[in-house]
Amino acid sequence: MRDHGGNLDAAIAEFGGHPAAWLDLSTGINPAAYSLPALSDAAWNTLPTKSAQGALIQAAKIAYSTDWACLPTAGAQAGIQMLPRILSAKTARIFTPTYNEHAASMRAAGLDVEEVETLCALEGAELAVVVNPNNPTGDFFEVSDLVELASKVGCLVIDESFCDPHAENSVLSQSKAANVVVFRSFGKFYGLAGLRLGFVLGSQDIVGKISELSGPWPVSGPAIEVGCAALSDTAWKAETIARLAKDAARMDAMATANGWVVKGGTTLFRLYETDNAVEAQHHLARHHIWSRIFPYSDRWIRLGLPHGEHRWDQLEKALTR
Repeated sequence: MRDHGGNLDAAIAEFGGHPAAWLDLSTGINPAAYSLPALSDAAWNTLPTKSAQGALIQAAKIAYSTDWACLPTAGAQAGIQMLPRILSAKTARIFTPTYNEHAASMRAAGLDVEEVETLCALEGAELAVVVNPNNPTGDFFEVSDLVELASKVGCLVIDESFCDPHAENSVLSQSKAANVVVFRSFGKFYGLAGLRLGFVLGSQDIVGKISELSGPWPVSGPAIEVGCAALSDTAWKAETIARLAKDAARMDAMATANGWVVKGGTTLFRLYETDNAVEAQHHLARHHIWSRIFPYSDRWIRLGLPHGEHRWDQLEKALTR
């Protein structure tokens, strides 16, 4: 079953309240978004040019410190859905628990999917999937371990959607392997999920096949201009990484004071163990705060980060009541 955060409509339908009163912490999207630059008229009223797409690709390669082939897509999700359709694999193994769209997209493409709980269990797979850092646990795999794993599988997919604050954990600085594919999300770290921008990186062969499937205009003109500006803004990135780390520590302090146990997460979301995840979610919802729980755990609850002191106050009051 596909379940996601961001389903605030369902929370409002069950618990009531005006949308503006709600604090949606059910996603891992940066709540302090990159400020949109002024966009040209051409971004809106002409088809994206090859040169504009090339500029975005170059900006992404510089930002990710890589020379791998790169294709912009309508969010990492678009790449996740297309990849199984251009590979010859009939089976896949996915390290779990993790983001459920990989398994769902592969099953939709007709693959037989096995979910495993160790990196070693991925060895020998036709198609292996690792989310790094993992969602929701935040666990990182060593780059050296992933490079070794790549030599033991047919194709290795690494989802780095939450890796922007942790460049040292990315495989993209390594020499590219013909059988490794990396997904990067733009919207999460830059707080612009509605822009629908992400990237697929890998060998020219695999990226080229996905490019053919995605068509001549894989992303919009506004996405190209915003992406170029944001990816090139190294000062904003550094400041944001520092702020997210402080905010994650602040949230952990609040949660532990409430009796929750820190289980992991990244600086874009935190994972806690509670006595009862459903009760914890409903308690927060009665204070118009929406969170994320998981069908495979009755104790885990995941929260994104608030932004603005009034939102921090809203969370603190809910946790202490």
